[in-house]
Amino acid sequence: MLLKDIKIGESCIVEKIDLPFLMEQRLESLGMTKDTVVSVLNSKGKGIMIIKLRGSRFALGYNMTKNITVRKAG
Repeated sequence: MLLKDIKIGESCIVEKIDLPFLMEQRLESLGMTKDTVVSVLNSKGKGIMIIKLRGSRFALGYNMTKNITVRKAG
């Protein structure tokens, strides 16, 4: 399942990030690593999301959310 498919209010666990090296490294430095819990706070259309990650809010675009593989938490 991809992050773009998670609904508002649901949580998921990151399994794999398949982005260009610098983008992937940036997300990892912000705390998005394998087995990290991510909560979707808002979703604006085609995969654009506001997520909660380790207590901070981040906005991610479609090109990022379509390349992050997750599984549902709980």
